[in-house]
Formats: sequence, structure tokens, C-alpha cells
Amino acid sequence: MPPNTDSAGCLSLEYEEDLPANTTKGWRTGLNIYVNGKKMTRELSIITPTMTLLSFLRQNGLTGTKLGCAEGGCGACTAIVSRETSDGSVRHRSVNACLFPAVAADCCHVTTVEGLGSTREGMHPVQERMTKSHGSQCGFCTPGIVVAISTIFANKPDATIDEVEEHMDGNICRCTGYRPIWDSAKSLCSDAKKGPCGESCNSCPERDDCDIEHLIPDPGCTSNNVNAPPVPSNNICTSSHEKFKSDPVFNKTFEELKYPELHFPEELKGVARSPFVVSKGGTTWYDPNTLDALLDLKQEFPAGRIVVGNSEVGIEQKFKNTKYGVLIGGSNILELKGISEEEGGYTFGANTALSDIAHHCESGSEGSVTWAMANMLRWFASTQIRNTASLAGNLATASPISDMNPMLAASNAAMTVKSKARGERSINVSDFFLSYRKTALQSDEVIVSVNVPKNSKFEYVYPFKQAKRREDDISIVTSGMRVRLAPSPEGSHFIVAESSFSFGGMSFKTIMAPQTSAFLLGKPWTSETLEEARKYLQKDLPLPDDVPGGQPEYRRTLAASFLFKFFVAVSLQLEKDVSDAGAVEVIPEDVKSASESFVTSRKPSMTGTQRFPKPKFTPGLEDGTEKKGVPAPVSTRSGKKGAVGKDSTHQSGALHCTGEAKYTDDIGLPPGGLEGCLIHSTAAGCDIKSIDATAAIALEGVVKVILHEDLIKTGGNNKLGPVIKDEEVFGTKRVRHFGMVLGIVVAETLEIAQEAARLVKVEYENFEDNVIISIEEAIAAKSFYPMTDHTIESGDVAAGFETPGAVVVEGKFRLGGQEHFYLECNTTMAVPTETGLTVYTSSQAPTKTQMYCASAAGLPANKVVCKMKRMGGGFGGKETRSVFVAAACSVAAKIVGKAVRVTLDRNVDMQTTGQRHAFIAKYKAAAVMEGGKPRLVAMDVNMFSNGGCSLDLSGPVMDRSLFHIDGAYKFGALRCRGIVCKTHQPPHTAYRGFGGPQGIITVEHIVDRLATKMGLDVTEFRESNFYKEGDATHFGQAIENGTWNVPRSFSDVKTQSGFEERKEEIKAFNDKNKWKKRGLAVIPTKFGIAFTAKFMNQGGALVHLYQDGTLLVSHGGTEMGQGLHTKVCQVAAQAFGIDYDKVFVDDSDTSKVANTQPTAASMSTDMYGMATLDACRQIIKRLKPFREKLGEDASLAEVATAAFFERVDLSAHGFYALSDDRCGYNWDAVADGTEEGPPNRFRGHPFNYFTQGSACSVVEVDLLTGDHSILRSDIVMDVGSSINPAIDIGQIEGAFVQGAGWSTTEELIWGDEEHKWVKPPGRLFTQGPGFYKPPAFNDMPAEFNVTLMDGVANKFAVMSSKAIGEPPFAMGVSVFFAIKNALDESRKEQGVEDELILMHPATSERIRMSVG
Repeated sequence: MPPNTDSAGCLSLEYEEDLPANTTKGWRTGLNIYVNGKKMTRELSIITPTMTLLSFLRQNGLTGTKLGCAEGGCGACTAIVSRETSDGSVRHRSVNACLFPAVAADCCHVTTVEGLGSTREGMHPVQERMTKSHGSQCGFCTPGIVVAISTIFANKPDATIDEVEEHMDGNICRCTGYRPIWDSAKSLCSDAKKGPCGESCNSCPERDDCDIEHLIPDPGCTSNNVNAPPVPSNNICTSSHEKFKSDPVFNKTFEELKYPELHFPEELKGVARSPFVVSKGGTTWYDPNTLDALLDLKQEFPAGRIVVGNSEVGIEQKFKNTKYGVLIGGSNILELKGISEEEGGYTFGANTALSDIAHHCESGSEGSVTWAMANMLRWFASTQIRNTASLAGNLATASPISDMNPMLAASNAAMTVKSKARGERSINVSDFFLSYRKTALQSDEVIVSVNVPKNSKFEYVYPFKQAKRREDDISIVTSGMRVRLAPSPEGSHFIVAESSFSFGGMSFKTIMAPQTSAFLLGKPWTSETLEEARKYLQKDLPLPDDVPGGQPEYRRTLAASFLFKFFVAVSLQLEKDVSDAGAVEVIPEDVKSASESFVTSRKPSMTGTQRFPKPKFTPGLEDGTEKKGVPAPVSTRSGKKGAVGKDSTHQSGALHCTGEAKYTDDIGLPPGGLEGCLIHSTAAGCDIKSIDATAAIALEGVVKVILHEDLIKTGGNNKLGPVIKDEEVFGTKRVRHFGMVLGIVVAETLEIAQEAARLVKVEYENFEDNVIISIEEAIAAKSFYPMTDHTIESGDVAAGFETPGAVVVEGKFRLGGQEHFYLECNTTMAVPTETGLTVYTSSQAPTKTQMYCASAAGLPANKVVCKMKRMGGGFGGKETRSVFVAAACSVAAKIVGKAVRVTLDRNVDMQTTGQRHAFIAKYKAAAVMEGGKPRLVAMDVNMFSNGGCSLDLSGPVMDRSLFHIDGAYKFGALRCRGIVCKTHQPPHTAYRGFGGPQGIITVEHIVDRLATKMGLDVTEFRESNFYKEGDATHFGQAIENGTWNVPRSFSDVKTQSGFEERKEEIKAFNDKNKWKKRGLAVIPTKFGIAFTAKFMNQGGALVHLYQDGTLLVSHGGTEMGQGLHTKVCQVAAQAFGIDYDKVFVDDSDTSKVANTQPTAASMSTDMYGMATLDACRQIIKRLKPFREKLGEDASLAEVATAAFFERVDLSAHGFYALSDDRCGYNWDAVADGTEEGPPNRFRGHPFNYFTQGSACSVVEVDLLTGDHSILRSDIVMDVGSSINPAIDIGQIEGAFVQGAGWSTTEELIWGDEEHKWVKPPGRLFTQGPGFYKPPAFNDMPAEFNVTLMDGVANKFAVMSSKAIGEPPFAMGVSVFFAIKNALDESRKEQGVEDELILMHPATSERIRMSVG
């Protein structure tokens, strides 16, 4: 039946007849929801009790809100939910729409990114500033970030920088490195810029009429280093301030910041919260508005789950497949909300939002319980989670790693619980947790309130936590600590009158430390007492070595460190609070910083400066070159408009920021389209005994279950593989990795397809005794890919080690892998056509996708077209590992004859698609002193990588690591060998840098060890061993004259960063602080540009000139955020002498440009810029007679029209192939004695040129916890003559932060011998943002400065530019070596003589356990 309006004016849903008979009388069955100012009517008919707000929005065409993780950990799904509060005001809350129940939006106004503004009707100030500030790259995360920022200003248009910095913790950006996003957000703050009058220029109502020079000079370009050189006159120095004062878009009024309040519907004002019920699909949602009604429901449905934030229930439903017959909304009961303060303490309503509690408590003084709660809540999950979650939910779910439960337990908090049958009772939080996820709450009881006592005199409460990452991360160990002190009878000291210590992460539940408290009772508050207390703490926390979650020693150490920090913090605060300072033990000056913790510290203010040459056009490879594949020059009007060299915004920037940019999953299914879900193995290292799909087929809505037999019947080829075909579309017999694809379910809805896939029963047999997972296990079993065994040898290595006076180091260096964590998971939609398939996919390799989809579906390639509009990030992960998804989807579409869409969930994507290769390097290296300087004389390295169960691209990845094992250094002799290990992990694959970073960090580790052993400054050691022009690398490629810029970049970055001053500052800091240390490192990079497989260095483009003077370009590359399309537009605009906005690059499409290469190796601008220029020049040459006839002042439109009427072709296909003598390397070539040139030159010339640069990073390390922060990073980069400085700087910043993440927070944990608690073997434990931690907003360098070098034109690439996507990544390892430098300083101070071998990544655990 159609929806109807009930007496309350709410929409009754069409499934009202499905309601159970016992529905509470008088409750409405309709919902009242507004979205972007529109009242939802018929749209509401799809809502079910378990539907998320995200599903509702996307099914109604609002695809700007993205699905990134489905667990509230990435923020791509952020929406604003606005509702009138009890006092009549409107409160706007950012929420994770992937968790927020659609039914919970009743009586709310939902604002999505589309509702904020659009390119058609005008953009919101946040959208404009994000666009102009280059705040988006791939753009997939951008709508969520825009909405999150907008929510802050919707609630407080005059928000300060501090307030913004506190609330950007719920979103992840994998591309930008965050700096431009920070700039965009902070530019809107009321205190962003002060004028001479002392008022904020931004919010001043007389800004436009003010005669004062209020637009002050850019402070970002005023160096605080007095010795730093001034900015050259031919350079531009800019930061956010500079942009905002010069661009009119940044000087708008701020009234629009109040959106969505200005558009809050009148109908929703003054609406009483009436109860409602919704029932469908076997689940009923009851939403009471009184406590009595809630108690009635809990008595009737004791198993019914109360839902407030849905951050726990939503996860259970999505990832644990938990089914609930009854869900009870708890957000509309005013009796369970609110905060009151009495003489003895505070009462927090059970369902009060955590963000409201944090706001109420933030004014507490240090050491008070409210101060402790506020600080713990600052780091509790994210703003979006805190906006909906509650204390009661946190307590009732009883997570053993909860942050707030130990805090409340230690604070002597109690909760009031109530049932209809037994009334109220009180339970101490410390007694509430009985066992794992089990509490003292009875099934019919609800938590009514939480009561927290106030501090008495000399009573202190402190919060502690340590996680892999600071923001939005579950704790490794968390603690609340409280002590009440009293003066001793004689008044000479203080004694412990009472104490309590509670911990999360130290047991299967929140636990207390009773023996420690008992020991302390009556003891003097002294360091001697503390030392004894630590012994009792160990007894209270008997963590076994095989504890689930691992890290037992680290966790025990953290607990002891927290106790010490607590002692220092309390002692310092006590000293402030007493009149007789002599009664308090004096804390030594160098120990005082032990009291500091990120939990209680202000979040850092992120700033950055960007310096780059003024826009100019510098001819490059295209200028006068006649080599193969390079177009000959023709007379053009190039350079008249000067499109090249300008910092033009990303072609899709505005579309990203408004949510109008469409990705593969945003493309609507055609009528009758179906959803697919892959069937995955749940074991590894065994055989498939049987697959039973009976139950799945029987599920209503299932169309087909497809296995490999079905693929063969349709004429398809089941083999896959980019180098060798050692994979299968659908598994046949041997299960080689956990999560291997066995088939696909096709159904009417995604939910049905997923449920059916879970119903497929797979039996396994013939399990291997030892499933090989790690590199060590593979080496022991001699499990390798023999064809990847490659060696490069240059010079006499053995003789090098015998050099008189040589200092030798040898050992093993372990390198961790890295998850791509592109925000858009792999997605494909295959649509049958009359003769074949059209495949829409998120892939870096359209042609590869086309070929394998055709092969799997049994079709010729000319009947399969692959289309790719844009990717939400790729980083190499979608070069080959997207293909198996597309192939399976295409087979399904071919068989069922309808469109099929497959989108991987985040956890599935991470488990199945492979990551950056983990490496182990076994090495020996030597150096000698010559002429007072060190010289590298020999290095012998064996590199092993974890390739997984199929080869994929592991061979070429290993090869590139061997090409980069020299770093920027000249070795007298060098031998390197690499081989790929075969394991039962999924096939690992390309990732930004493609093996290069693994080689670079390995040699830097070796250089660091050599310098340490020789007692030399490692920075000077590095400089002494740089290549010089005329040298040759170990693989035989010359360092060509005029191209070697590493030494200059290294010198420049030292100057820019104030390196010598930094060293002195760090020394002074370290001398004054025993438990905090700072470190510094400068790292160079030399990254080779070209595909090492010669045939891949080619590209094509198609250019159409229209009569109105505009250009349409199609090329073989793909856009994943790196700005390729934008740069190609600039190249084409430069060629024709027209404005950049007159050129448009269309979607990647194999029917327009065929036989393309993957967008990879940082080669795309080089290839497709040149191919596009070739096509442009062909057209320009045809136009030459008309230009001469019409004159130089004629517009391109006039010239094009004249040519059209003369029947001149205004379209051209361009092509470019890198010259034979500048690419390719033949590993099989054998010297015959006639070779000329340096060793190994006869094998080839693997790289066209090197992109170079240097980075300097300063870090601060908390030695007690292992926490670290990046205080500053400076980068100087040689990018040639930049086509677009803003895009290049964005790539540098993003790659650097990604590299820093690889080196610190990003750790992959697999079920292997080292992690036996992960079951079964081969399962990836770190799935999703809940367990895997890419850098967050708070993890970028607090000061982040990037300079593009001038005067470094590159004659080997288009318009003298250089590739930039991958090279800066390896400079992120400067953070790793800065951390090691800090640890070395600490160990030296402590007298630790053993050399520190810091393995990679430098996680908080490794840092803390390396202190000594």
C-alpha cells in the first residue's frame, strides 16, 4: 500500500501491516525525516530497523556520502543530523552515517554534502576553500571532511583554531597529508588572522570598508631561523594566509557558515518526541520517549538491545552477522539525558552524548575528576562517535579495552540501574564487570545514570592511554588512576589515604589493582614507595605471554609507566596546592616532563609553508627532439596564456568538495540490475573437499550461485595473473590463502547476496602441517619464486671488505608491509550489451581489466569495453589486484544476462587484495676513513620479500628494490641479490614506490649503523658519500652531468630547516628531559623514473578540437587523485595558447584509447602529457594556414571554425614511446668481454632520469610509553620545471605522510608463528580502521614546509617537468631515523652500550621496548 500520513503528520510506512500484534497502543508507525531541506515521503518506504542512514541516503541518490569502512573509522560517510533540543535551540551533530540507524533520524533534519552547496547553485564557504586550497586529491574522503568541518561552524560560526583542531579526529585522508585541509578549515576561524586593531579580520563586519592595512604579511613565509636565506625574488612563498588575503573567495561573509541552521525546517520546531515503532525483515525497532516505556519494553523483551550510538550493535550486525529481533532506541528519553551537579558529585544521564559530557567537563582544573574525564574523552574514538555514543553504552558493552570504564572505576563512580520488576539499585563501576563482555546488569535492567564523586582536598585523578595512533584508536593499555593524600601527623610529608587504579587492555575485562592500593594505604607519597608499588602492580596484572592481542611485555611496561607518570604528575600538582612545599618530594627538573602525556596536552597546531618558482614555461623533451616516439616541433602560439607552471586547482576539485564527483559505486544500477558478493575461503594451505550452495540458492532473492564450473561452461578462461597466470578467477582445488575467491552469489540486493554467501558451506581437507605465512618461515622451508632470483654486482665486493682499516657491520633488517587503504574499496559494475560487456571499474589498468574480463567471460576483447571515471585512491593497489573482482563480476553478468555490481567491504578488501611487500634484508657493509672523511667501500645485501601465494608483480617490485639499494650513495663495490618468498598470504602487489622505498630505507639503516660504529655524525657521513656527476650506479646508469641535485637539495633542506640550530635546540631539550627525547634526521632520495619493462613505456591520447575553441582529451592514463588529468589539461592549453578551463579530460575508456599501460611508476604525466602534446601539435600544424590567414589575434574558435569549413580534421591521435636508449633492463644479458662503459651498463638503462630531494624531520618521543610526535619536517624537492606546483606539493606532502605512516603507525599483523593468537593461520588481524592505523589529522608534522627547487629543468620529460607521485614517499622514513636518533640519545645517556637495531616500523611498542 502507498504511504499514508498519520494523525501526527508523520508518514506511515507501507509495511505497517508487518507490525507485531503487541505493538504499544498509540505509538506512531511513521517517520518524520527531512534531508537537505526536503521532507521525505515515499523515500521512507525502504527503511528497515537495521538500515543505516548511509544506505538510505545512497539509495535515494545522495551518493556524495561515501562508504569507506562501515565501522565509523574513516569519516567518509559523515553527515549532519540536526535536531531541536529541549531548550528550543537546534543542535547539529556530525555522525557516521554508516552506523547511524536511519530510523534514529526521526524528527531530524539531515544535511549531506549536496545540501551544503553545489557547483550549480553556489558553494558553501568550506567547499570553496577546500577547492581553492587544493584540499582534495582523489576526492573520495572530501565530502565527509567538508561536512565534518561545516558542522563545527554550524554550531559555532566564530569557532577558533583551537576548537577546530580539537574536532578533526573522525576523518582519514590517504592522499593529501592533511596540510591543505587544515589550512582550509582554519582559514574560517575567527582568530585565523588579526589586524593591527587587534580584531579578527575574518569576522570584522567592516572588513571590506576598512582603511587599515589589515591584510598582514604572511607569517608562514617569515622564517624563525635568523640564518635562513630570504625567499628568492623569482620564487613564490605562500601559506594559507597568503591565499586568503589575495583571493576574493576567501573574503566572503560568514553567514553561510550557519547552514544548516538557516534551513532547519519549521515543521521540526516544537515537535514533541512521540514514541514510534518500525518493523520489517524480522526485526522491530521500538523508540520510546519515557523511562517507564523503556522499562516496559525491557521486561517484555529482555534480549532486546538498547541502541543509542549504534557503534557496537552496528558493528555486530555488519561484521559478526548478529541478528536481533528487537532493537530499542534510547535517544529520545529525556529522563536519561542531561548533567547535574550536586555538592558531592556529578550525575550524568545514561544516554547523554559523550561529546556533551566532554564539553561540560572541560573547565575542570588539573587533577579533578571532570578534567580527567574531559581529557580522556578528547581521545575517545572520534567526534562523530562521541556525538552519538553514551556512557551507558560504553559500560554495558563492557569492552576490555574501553577508555572510560577504567576512568569511571578508578573515580569511585557508581551507576543507578532500574528494572520494572525490582526498581532501582546502585552498582559500583569497579564491581560491574564480571567476565569478558559480561556485567552485573540484569537482562531487564537499564542504566539510568552514572554518578561520579567530586574530588576532595588533595585528591587527584589522571587519565592514561596508549594506542598505535593518538586519534580515533582503541587503546593498547588504558588506565584511570586516583589518589587521595593527607598530611602526615607531623606535617613533614604526605601519606596515601586512599587510592584506586583501574586498567583496560590488561585482562579480559576492566580490572582494578587491589594489591597495589592496599600496599599504598598509609604509605608516604615518595619515589621509594612508588618503586615498591610497582612490584605489587605486577602481581595485580599477571598478563600471560600468550595473551590475545599480543604485546604482553609492552603492556606490562605501559602499566608501570603510567604509574610512574601518575606519581610525577600528582607530586607536581600537589606542590602547587600546598603552602609548605617542603612536605612534597621534589621532582628533579629533568624528570618533570614525565608527567606530560598526549592525553592531557593540547593538540598541536598544524602549519606549513610552500615555496616554489614563479610560473614559467620551460621547453623540455618536446623541444627540438627527433628521437623515436617524440613529435617534431611545429610553429604554435604555445605559451601565450602560460597554463603550464600555474598552481591551477584540480580539474575535479569543486566536484569533490560538493559531492558531485561520481565514482564507480555511485553509478546507478540499470533497471533489473543485481548485486554480487564473492564467496571466500576461510582457511589456507589445504584442498577444497566440497562446496554446498544449497542453502544459499534457497534464500529468497538469490538469482545465481556461480562457481568455476559455471565459468567453464560459459566458455571462459579461469586463469589470471599479470606476469604468469598462476591465479584463478574462482578456486578449483587448492586453497592458497585465507579469503581466496571460490565463487560469487548474485542476488536482488546486496544484503541478500552477502547473507547467501555466508550460507555457502565449504569443506576442506589435506591441510598442510606447517602453513607458510612469514618470510622467516618461507626461508626455512626454501619456498621461493625461482624466476625472481636476480643479482646485481659491481666491483670486487670481497676485496672491498679486505680494505685496510675497514669498519664492517652486518645483520638483518626487517621491514613491515603496508595496506594501501585507498578510501574507495574495489568496485566493479559489469553491464551486458548486445554483443558483449561494458565494465565500469575502479582500476589503474583499464586495458588489463578489459583483457581479463574478456578472457574470463569467454569474449573477444573488442566486445568488452572498460570505463574508468576516477578512483578514490589507488597507490598501486588497483594496478593488478582490482582485476579479480572485475573478472568475477563480468562472469556473473555474462551468465545471468543482467548488470551486476560487486563492491568489496573494507575488511574483505584488506584481506584479499594484497599489500606492500614486507622485506627482510641480510647484509654486510664496510667503510673506511680516507682523507679525514668516511668512504663506503663495499656492501653485500640479500633481499627477501613476502610475495604471497601468487607472483603478481612481486618480481618487478623486488627488482626495483635492488635498483634503489644504493640510495644516493656511491659504494666502491656492491652486490645485491633479491628473491621473492612464496607464502600463504594473498598475492602482494604494487604500492607507491614499488620496492624502491624498501631498498632506500635498507641502505639508510646500513649507513646509520656504519656511522654509529665509526663514531661519526651520520648526516656528515651521508654527505661524504653522495654520488658525484660522472659516477655510475651499481646497475651501470650514469649520473649525468647537470642532472645531479641531491647534494644541493640536502644542503638546502639543512638551511631551510635551520639544521644546526635544530641540533642545538634538541641537545638543550634532551639535556633537560630524562623521559622525553627529541631526534633529528636528514634523508636524501634518488628515485628512478620509468617502467623497467621497456614495452610499458608507451602511451596514447585522443584530442578533439571543437569549433568553439574548446578541447576534449582522452588518454590512456587514469585519475586517482594525482592530478594527471589536470596536468594534461595544462599541457594541452599551453600547446594551443588557451586558458586551462577550455580543456577537459574525459573518462578513461578502452574504446577511445586502446592498449594502454597501467597508471603506475609515476610515468603517467611523462607519457600522456607527451602523447597529448603530439596530438595537439598535429592539429596545430593543420591549423597553421588558417592562423596565418586570420592573424595572431584571431581566437582559436575562429581558426577552428575556418578549418572545419575547409574540411580539415580537428581530431588527432597522439602517441609517445620513451626512447629505446633510456629505458629497459635485461636481467638475462651476459657479459662477453666487449662491453664498454661502467659495469652492468650492457644490461640496459632502467631509468629515464631520477627525481631527487631531501627531507629533514624532528620528532619528540615519550620514552615511558613509546608515543611520538613529528614536530617539524622540511622537504626540498627537485621536480624539474613544475607543470603545476600545487599538485606537485600535494603529492610530496601526501607521499611523505604516507611514508611516515609506513614507518610508524601502520603495522600489519598476520596469523603466523609470531602471532599464534591470530586464528586461523593466514588471516589478517589488522583489518579495517579499527585495527589498522594510517596517519590521522594529528599525525602530520606540526610544521610542514615544502620547497620546489628552481633552475632544475629536466630535458628528458614533457615541458621540463619531473614525475612526482612516488619519489617523496621514501623521505617519510626521515621520521623513522629521527625516532632512532632520539632513542640513541636516551640510551647513550643511560649508559646502554649495546647497539640499537630498530626494526621497522617504529611502532609505539618498538619505541618503548628500545629505550633500554
